[in-house]
Amino acid sequence: MNRLADSQSPYLRQHADNPVHWWPWQPEAFEEARRRDVPVLLSVGYSACHWCHVMAHESFADESVAAYLNEHFVSVKVDREERPDIDAVYMEAVQAATGHGGWPMTVFLTPEAEPFYFGTYFPPEPRHGMPGFRQVLEGVVSAWVDRRGEVGEVAGRIVRELAGRSLSYDAPRPPGNAELHAALIGLTREFDAVRGGFGGAPKFPPSMVLEFLLRHHARTGSEAALQMVQATCEAMARGGIYDQLGGGFARYSVDAEWVVPHFEKMLYDNALLCRVYAHLWRATGSDLARRVALETADFLVRELRTEQGGFASALDADSPVFEDDPAAGATEGDAEGGAGETGAGAGGAGSGRHAEGAFYVWTPGQLRRVLGEADAELAAGYFGVTEEGTFEEGASVLRLPDGQPLADAEAVDSVRRRLLAAREERPRPERDDKVIAAWNGLAIAALAETGAYFERPDLTAAAVEAADLLVRVHLDYYGRLMRTSRDGTPGESAGVLEDYADVAEGFLTLSGVTGEGVWVEFAGLLLDTVLRHFTAEDGTLFDTADDAETLIRRPQDPTDNAVPSGWTAAAGALVGYAAATGSGRHREAAERALGVVTALAGRAPRFIGWGLAAGEALLDGPREVAVVGDPDDPATRRLHRAALLGTAPGAVVAVGEPDGDEVPLLAHRPLVDGRPAAYVCRNFTCDAPTTDPDLLTAALRGPAVDG
Repeated sequence: MNRLADSQSPYLRQHADNPVHWWPWQPEAFEEARRRDVPVLLSVGYSACHWCHVMAHESFADESVAAYLNEHFVSVKVDREERPDIDAVYMEAVQAATGHGGWPMTVFLTPEAEPFYFGTYFPPEPRHGMPGFRQVLEGVVSAWVDRRGEVGEVAGRIVRELAGRSLSYDAPRPPGNAELHAALIGLTREFDAVRGGFGGAPKFPPSMVLEFLLRHHARTGSEAALQMVQATCEAMARGGIYDQLGGGFARYSVDAEWVVPHFEKMLYDNALLCRVYAHLWRATGSDLARRVALETADFLVRELRTEQGGFASALDADSPVFEDDPAAGATEGDAEGGAGETGAGAGGAGSGRHAEGAFYVWTPGQLRRVLGEADAELAAGYFGVTEEGTFEEGASVLRLPDGQPLADAEAVDSVRRRLLAAREERPRPERDDKVIAAWNGLAIAALAETGAYFERPDLTAAAVEAADLLVRVHLDYYGRLMRTSRDGTPGESAGVLEDYADVAEGFLTLSGVTGEGVWVEFAGLLLDTVLRHFTAEDGTLFDTADDAETLIRRPQDPTDNAVPSGWTAAAGALVGYAAATGSGRHREAAERALGVVTALAGRAPRFIGWGLAAGEALLDGPREVAVVGDPDDPATRRLHRAALLGTAPGAVVAVGEPDGDEVPLLAHRPLVDGRPAAYVCRNFTCDAPTTDPDLLTAALRGPAVDG
């Protein structure tokens, strides 16, 4: 019996019609494995994962494979976005055993949840040096039946090795100028000066590293840091990884040139990149950065916002191929469809085939049918659409290639509008509607700032609505978060460290934009939970709470992946909260947590970017800006805007009535000669208050000076 139909997770529900007798992760599954004396197949993925869909279609939807699984295994399906703790523990084992990881993740466990054989995607038949999935299953069953002692020894050794991987470092102090400069030098060595970004293919948006580089430039004036940001942001914005019609970024580029993306669009990428481009505009005034920040924010609100005001997790990489529509893209990738995907979304029914990128790609013929001959020629040159194609079966991903012909802006705008309208008639990718607390925290910060910078109150309002949802649905009276919700109903998974940290970061940013002190209070409630339940005596942090479900190892990872690590995100939020409230306890916790950044800054700067950014804030102060005055007074609004547009790393802004008590930063701050004023403080020292926005702007740009 398949037990996934009632799951809140869209990914698990995609597998509810499989003939495999799937269980969700629960004690009863392992009890069943003990009762039957069979191993457990653990399959971990997420709803927007292309290769998860491929393996589901090839193997989990196959009746003969399912029959073999049902006879010889207890099969457990996990949504990695819902249970990042389970994913982290077993991914660590997979990477240690095989040298690589990824999704779908396939792990074989004893009934005690101890892993003994590992893999990721397995094809149905042997291919490219990989064994077929049925071969793997038969080999595991043979080992379980005939070599049980050996299996037990392997599992026991793996668990002991994982348990022995305690994190220790010899730098209990936060990073200083030397470590942050060493990180800059390390990044310079890995920077792709020709194509932007870091490393080779596949190439991921380095959001957290870009944030560090912007802050490092602001603190030190380093032109090298700023140039790496500008080159990378321009290359991504011109590449196929960026949706040239509808805005928003795909998860990564399969090549080093940013041409062909892996087409799923994730909330976290777009929230992080929206903020990076907004901060780049703040630093340079770049028109490109402004455009991309706003288009990405509009994408978030238009395509990922839920009816309850939160933000959905992702859009799928695959979509139905609508072959009857001459304007629709039709490419078929390595596999058809994904098990459990239903319907075609807006635009009508598809052909039944699913393909990666079908919603986004174009052929010259499709351009001609939508635009006519002359405009199709213009579009093909402008967007890099060729007869050979840049993707599959002669289709191209739209981008803005170097050396593109000059084109009339009005004509290009007309072409873009018509192509977007035609694309809207195609079957849409599926949307994963679950609301994840951490990723919504990132979106709140991005939309609040983007709305403030570009005078778009609708974006700030969207941030407020998402924050309201998190408080109403995800947060309890005791300051504990649930990680997910769907349709306004909380899920069953407890929040992990990144949830508390990213939501606190979002709330602190929202308070600085709106002047509502309640968001600082909520941030403090969350961060007190971090100190109480996630922090060890030596100041190191764990990804799960001390009262969370016990796994074979309590996960603990300070390095960034696709999102900031919970560890460094918590450190950054603690820095900001301490500045807003004057709390020495939270400041000390941040300094202890950032010790790991000191240890890793020179060795692995690409994977500790958010920690480096938090280190920049701490080294700069961070500067504390209190703007006092009547919120409806234009003079107050001008000072507030100048404060928000300051580039000082991690500067904390509070705005409110003079001597207000909503945020401690406002206390004992009077008007100056009856006029709104701004106070800038750093390390227990304050500048003279100013009523001049230009003087405030100058005070929040360039290196900090104690005085």
